[in-house]
Amino acid sequence: MTLMPKIELIQTKKLIGQRLEMSMQLNKTADLWKQFMPRRNEVVSKISSDFISLQVYPSLYFENYNSSTVFEKWALVEVSDFNNVSPDMETLILSEGLYAVFTYKKSEWDAQTFFKYIFTEWLPKSEYKLDNRPHFEVLGKKYSKDDPDSEEEVYIPVKLANH
Repeated sequence: MTLMPKIELIQTKKLIGQRLEMSMQLNKTADLWKQFMPRRNEVVSKISSDFISLQVYPSLYFENYNSSTVFEKWALVEVSDFNNVSPDMETLILSEGLYAVFTYKKSEWDAQTFFKYIFTEWLPKSEYKLDNRPHFEVLGKKYSKDDPDSEEEVYIPVKLANH
């Protein structure tokens, strides 16, 4: 099975949420979302019902991959402004940039195979290379944590390889 992404220029986004530092080895994603979800309605300036799961990896993370390397993971919603930020919530500006957007369907791929395909097959054969910007997933209407038919949009930061 092959995956063909859409290439999209994402406009700057204002985001509010919470973050934790973790590694793939010590994955605290469930803890982060358990912390954020009960407080999600404190964010008053949401512009969508979608949630955003975002990762900020250190530079050279993928070139020198090690499952114990620490990165930041965020649980977020997109907002129109930062006027009312609750205590223990943080703001993040996602800068404009080019992304390869893949649709991840749990019923078709396990996550490890899906990401391995993107980074070891699709990316090296494409006209793009990885850019050092946040990676994120949009958890929209078709997303359901425990549903095998769940879908999410996976955004991989890219730039043209010849630049």
